[in-house]
Amino acid sequence: METKSGTLEITILSAEDLRIHNRSVKKNAFVVVQTDSFNSKTTKMNGKGGSSPSWNDKLVMDMPMHTRFVTLQVKCKSSGGRDKTVGLVRIPVTDFIGGYSPGTCLQFLSYRLRDPKGLKNGILNVSIRLKEPLQACSSQAVASGLGIPINGRNDFGVVTGIPICSGYPSTSFFR
Repeated sequence: METKSGTLEITILSAEDLRIHNRSVKKNAFVVVQTDSFNSKTTKMNGKGGSSPSWNDKLVMDMPMHTRFVTLQVKCKSSGGRDKTVGLVRIPVTDFIGGYSPGTCLQFLSYRLRDPKGLKNGILNVSIRLKEPLQACSSQAVASGLGIPINGRNDFGVVTGIPICSGYPSTSFFR
């Protein structure tokens, strides 16, 4: 079976009210973007933005078909050279793919960050879009002619069934 991926374009714009241990971040903040355990990229370090840094860094990366969340982690380099986590957000892929706008449309989104203890810790502003749409069809299924024609198209798509729980105990109605 062949697995495809799409190309994710995410621009880390800025953040607001970043704190570590209830003190404002002074400098050296950066963001790590992760689509899965094998794909991650980092913005440049903001040396003078304080608790409201601005990056405007555009990152282009592969997003595998199985990705459900894009993880953004705001970090700060301490004077000792260690990276401290300021806050984290997990963006559901459904926030920018599907719905009323196509996945290839640029969307501007803001997310609340949570610190390692789970407390609110600032806001991260991003723009995000899928440059190349995800393709979830295996070459074997297309070649074999399996599928259902869609809206008069000559090719065949693969249909995935999702089981739905009826909510009734197994002893009622059907066995």
